Parts: sequence; C-alpha cells; structure tokens
Amino acid sequence: MHSCFNSLCHRFPGICAHKSPIHPSIRPSVLCAAPGVETRKCVVNSSAGSRRSHLSTVPDTMPDGEEVRYCQKCSYILLKFTLCAYAIGWWLIGGFILAIGIYAEVERQSYKTLDGVFLAPSIILILLGILMFVVSFIGVLASLRDNLTLLKVFMYTLAVCLLLELMGGILGLLFRNQTKELLNKTIQKNIENYYDDLDFKNLLDFVQKRFKCCGSKDYTDWSRNMYHSCTAPGPLACGVPYTCCLTPKPNEVANTMCGYKVLDKQRLELISTIHIRGCTDAFFIFLMDNYKIMAGLLLGILLPQFFGVVVSWLYITRIEDTISEYSTQADSLIAQDRQFRDHGRVAKWFKCLPEFD
Repeated sequence: MHSCFNSLCHRFPGICAHKSPIHPSIRPSVLCAAPGVETRKCVVNSSAGSRRSHLSTVPDTMPDGEEVRYCQKCSYILLKFTLCAYAIGWWLIGGFILAIGIYAEVERQSYKTLDGVFLAPSIILILLGILMFVVSFIGVLASLRDNLTLLKVFMYTLAVCLLLELMGGILGLLFRNQTKELLNKTIQKNIENYYDDLDFKNLLDFVQKRFKCCGSKDYTDWSRNMYHSCTAPGPLACGVPYTCCLTPKPNEVANTMCGYKVLDKQRLELISTIHIRGCTDAFFIFLMDNYKIMAGLLLGILLPQFFGVVVSWLYITRIEDTISEYSTQADSLIAQDRQFRDHGRVAKWFKCLPEFD
C-alpha cells in the first residue's frame, strides 16, 4: 500500500502537495498494477504536446471484469480519420449522382410526351443519390462528433444495404427463369411506348447495338409497337428499328430502313439482315461469358460497403473502450487534484477524451 502511494505521489504531485490521504474508495489495484496483471500501453497526448502520460499502471480490464478489446490493436485517431474520409468520399459521390439525376430528370421532363410510362434512369439516379447522400452525411457527423447513436445508425444501414444486395443477387440466380420472364414483360411493355420516352428509347438502342439483339424475347416483340405493327400505316409498319440491323462495315453509312417489312418474313430469311435473338437471352449469355468481370464488378460494389461496416464497428468499440477507460481513471483520482487539460482545436472533435490530467 505504501509503495502504491509513493507511485501515486510520483505521478500526481498535487496529491502529495496537499497532503491529501488516499480516498478509501480508491483501490490499490486501480492505482498500481497488480503482480502478474498485463497492463495497457495506451498513450494520451496533452495539448502542448510535451507532456505524455503513460497509463501503464491501469490493469487491462474494464469495469465489471470486461476486457479491453482494441486499445492496443487499433489507433483511435487512425480509425476516426479513416471513417471520416470514407464517409466524406461517399457523401461527395452521392451528391454527384444526385446532381446528375436531377439534371437528367429536368431534361427528360422537357421532352417527355407521356407520363408514367417507365421508371426512368434519372429517377433511379435521384433515389440512389439521396440514399447515399443522407447515409454518408450521417457517417460524417458521427465520425466527427463521436456520436455512438449516429455511428450505429450508419453501421446498421450499411449492413442492411449489403445484406439486401447479397440476397437480391442470390435470389436472382436461384430464380433465373422467373427473373428472365419478369425482365421480358418489362421490356415488352415499354416497347409499346418506344417513341414516347427518349430515355427508354436510347437505352434500348444502346442494348440492341451492344449485345447484337432485337426486342426482348426476339425481333417479333416489335409488333407490339403501334408504329411497327403490320396493321399500322407508314414506312415503319411491319419493320424494326435500324439498331436491330447487322453492323455495317467500317466507314459504311448505316441504312436506317434496313428493318423494313421484316416482321412478315421467316427467321431464316433474316439471318443476314437483322439480329433475331432477344436482348434478354443475349444479356444473360454475356454475363456467363464474362463471369470473371462480373465477379470483379460485384466485389467492387460490395467490398467498400463491407469495409465501412468493419471500420464503423471497430470505431464504436474503440470509443466505448475509451469512455470506460477514462471513467475508471476518473474514479481513481481525488476530485480536488484534477487538472483540466486544454486539448486544442482538433481534439475538441474527440468527445470521448477526458477533460482532466
């Protein structure tokens, strides 16, 4: 007991200067490391940067017998600024996606002639941008202010989004036929309004040229369109868009009427004129042929979210350990001998640091 008191006097001269006795509630095991107990090596910097208190005499246990989880493994500052940079990065990306979606929707409204036809890509971009912007902003605030409630909201939101994406991918693979049928019905419905929504028109034209396909199931889906129906008047009747046609040779001008009157012909007659397979089948064949690229793309989407969940979890546990650590130290000091520390500007962000030496 006497050696512990001498150690306390050496570390806190103010206690001995006032000749204050050791408070009865202070246990020697808190002031001095018990024999055989591994102690922590956490370092607390003062505001001036010159005084460093090596808390090597506090046992490596928390109140109620809980062990310190990450004090020696993960730096508080490193976790804080890693999470802050992560959240700010996705916050900016979310804002950028939101801005693009708003711009695209404004342009779409200027040219759209039919309401409610198709869930436009601009709407999807706006919804995705809002979700990313709000969730990332919560992460920025939580990491700056060390707010445990906001940190948990941020972590659980990322975890839920990650699980939903995984479940959606797994269900899509398990029910491939149902997924393909749903996709066919969606495309066929929107082929009916092909010329009424420029977003869908541009998207389908790109898909037909990129995957060398025509229609959803096959080229006959274009008979659903009022302009391409064989009973319709005009030059488009019983035809398909020129994006269904075979790619011309280099430097050759594409014939925009190459799909004229092809719907009343047999498949074998059209092999040298247009692409006869549907875009749904062509898309799934592309996925299977490029499974390595698709796997890399999937990891590129999921791994950043998983990284955010792990860093958030580590940071939450680190803050909890720090709060418990300093609450234990506060109980071991005599109230009249506490010396409040000036942390400086940056340290004011660290709400879990103690206010005393």
